[in-house]
Amino acid sequence: MTARSPWHIPAHKQRTVTLNKKVRLNNQEPLAFIGGPCALESLDHARMLADELCRLTDKHNVGFIFKGSFDKANRSKSTSPRGIGIDEGLKILAAIRQEYGCPVLTDVHEAAQCVPVAQAVDILQIPAFLCRQTDLLHAAAATKKAINIKKGQFMAPWDIAHVIDKVAQQGNSTILITERGSSFGYNTLVNDMRALPFMVRMGYPVVFDATHSVQSPGGRQGEGQSGGERDAIEPLARAAVAVGVACLFAEVHQDPDNAPSDGANMLNLKTIDTLLAHVTAIDSLVKKDLSCIK
Repeated sequence: MTARSPWHIPAHKQRTVTLNKKVRLNNQEPLAFIGGPCALESLDHARMLADELCRLTDKHNVGFIFKGSFDKANRSKSTSPRGIGIDEGLKILAAIRQEYGCPVLTDVHEAAQCVPVAQAVDILQIPAFLCRQTDLLHAAAATKKAINIKKGQFMAPWDIAHVIDKVAQQGNSTILITERGSSFGYNTLVNDMRALPFMVRMGYPVVFDATHSVQSPGGRQGEGQSGGERDAIEPLARAAVAVGVACLFAEVHQDPDNAPSDGANMLNLKTIDTLLAHVTAIDSLVKKDLSCIK
């Protein structure tokens, strides 16, 4: 029997995730932006990035969500820095949320983290490697916060529907789904832009993670560290926005080469103005004809 094409997935009405008056995510509405450091470093550092990213997203009329991780629990080797920890991290995220009025997002790695994290943030993010962990998904859903599910590098785009169901069946339909590349042999990720319309047809806002998409997981042979191709971030971001998504995700640092985590695939803060100018122009053009975003 011939397998049915994933293009026959029925199109669903596009849902909107509203986080505040300025930030609405919908595949047919103007582009939003998730940005911030891979790993939180300090309150002063987070304030510096939030201040500049708020200014730039306001300039380009883009809804902004601040992202920062308190724990990098999936490092390549045991001696890699993990981050500042949940207690200090949540204090920083809560402060950014209060001081700048922007929604904030962070990862959760264990079910027990979900309730305390939900008190400090607007979006709980499920890491790609954990996207099939049922207990974690159920615990995150129970907080009634928005949930950003990163599609696993090992997962076909249409199979994310089963992960969505694990959250939605708990009574939480405030869901985002993120594409961040697919495994392609050893230490390599690639992006199949067909994944985005497959995911859009499921009806939930789709996020394109432009920075993790260029990661080379464990790609520095013998060093136990991941590499990346920073120069490919903006071309992939432009391509994804041209296909049609609700939101662009990019990790940002003022000095990526000396960042404590994922520096090789983070954008320099000074490039964000140009990136936002390019992608918002493309987004505006694409969404004039909504028939291409079903």
